[in-house]
Amino acid sequence: MADARPPPERPKGLDSLMPHLPMDGVDESTWVDVIQKMDEVYSQLISDEIELEKKNTELEQSQQFIFSVLSAMSDVLVVCDEHGRIEETNAALCELVGRSDEALRGALLFDLLADEASAERARSVLGHHEAPRRGEGLELMLLDAQGHAVSVDANCTPRVGPSGHRAGTVFVARPTAELKRAYHELRSAHEALKQAQQQLLHSEKMASLGRLVAGVAHELNNPISFVLGNVHALSRYSERLQRYLGALHGGASAHAMADLRQQLRIDALLADLPSLIEGTVEGATRTTDIVNGLKRFSAMDPEARSCVNLCEVVERAVHWVRKGQAVGFELNWQPGEPAWVIASGGQLQQVLMNLLQNALDAVAGAGIAPPRLWIELSRSPQRLSLSVRDNGPGIAPEHLSRLFDPFFTTKPVGKGTGLGLSISYGLVEQHGGQLSAANHPAGGAEFVLTLPRAPEPTPLAAPSVR
Repeated sequence: MADARPPPERPKGLDSLMPHLPMDGVDESTWVDVIQKMDEVYSQLISDEIELEKKNTELEQSQQFIFSVLSAMSDVLVVCDEHGRIEETNAALCELVGRSDEALRGALLFDLLADEASAERARSVLGHHEAPRRGEGLELMLLDAQGHAVSVDANCTPRVGPSGHRAGTVFVARPTAELKRAYHELRSAHEALKQAQQQLLHSEKMASLGRLVAGVAHELNNPISFVLGNVHALSRYSERLQRYLGALHGGASAHAMADLRQQLRIDALLADLPSLIEGTVEGATRTTDIVNGLKRFSAMDPEARSCVNLCEVVERAVHWVRKGQAVGFELNWQPGEPAWVIASGGQLQQVLMNLLQNALDAVAGAGIAPPRLWIELSRSPQRLSLSVRDNGPGIAPEHLSRLFDPFFTTKPVGKGTGLGLSISYGLVEQHGGQLSAANHPAGGAEFVLTLPRAPEPTPLAAPSVR
């Protein structure tokens, strides 16, 4: 705060002079009035002096505040007049260009720019008399203290003078090199996170696939055994046919050929061939279907979306879960009319298999027999809701809020990854839907999957059923 100035000295001797002043035509009361007025003027002068000191102190504090704000700014600040001459700077600019505030004041803005393109852009902004109040953005190249070009992203705002006309421009700029580096690092981290998410998704899918191995092995064993038996029979038939044809081409008599035909049972062989070939083709086709189903489920999903019948996805999920179960379960499920959604069929199948398998594990862990599952589909004009309910013990209240957290599991060590429900929750969200869990009033846990409903596809566009 500035030192208080001494109040103006009060005129002295007025009272003492009064009796010695000529009194011709002026009475004493007039002089008293004059002295009172002089006292009032003196008092007003003292008051004005105090108010001036107060305003001066406030002005100094405001200047200190503005200076502290400018010094604290990490962005560089340049205030120019209409000709581009620098009027004000801040500490960030001085540090960047390696020049003091005194050296910068009065210099031209163009002296700080690294190339002619930046100078042209700056001239264009300075000459824009109708610049918007919110400012204009442009990229400039400044020369730093070492003489290197530094890219800055500047916002240029017009500065209006007392007359209301544009008096100059305020440049507030931020070096973009650090921002670009941070952006690239963030982008790289995001790509790494996406790859890790895909790996987790595929790992969980492989864990689910591992549970199906025993059931699939039994499923494959039947058609393969059937094909193998048919191939052995065809091999024996081939030997008999070769023997018969060898005798025929060897010139054997008709009587000998008739005896050989009866001995080799050629007629029965020929009658059996169509059924053997048909059975072999059927077994091979069945094996191909099983293998293709496993390949579709285990392959890395490209997240392609198409019109999918949710009822068919449920049927496939139930089929594969049954194959992986050593003990059967009762299922209450009425698919009804097709329920169309725009989705990735493989990802929805993984979600439903996770829900079904978790329900069966919960029932088995509680020792309840037989396991029962209820699957119900409800429809509204905009949404489809699929609920999966079991006859298990339900979900503990303290677990409800953590059910979809990554790596959270209530299963024993080695029995669960804690990723199934978390991944399912994320997949459903990616499809614009919701996945929730609660305890059903009739007992057991209930998971509800809600998805946006898609219009029924035209017959030509309807996907084939596999």
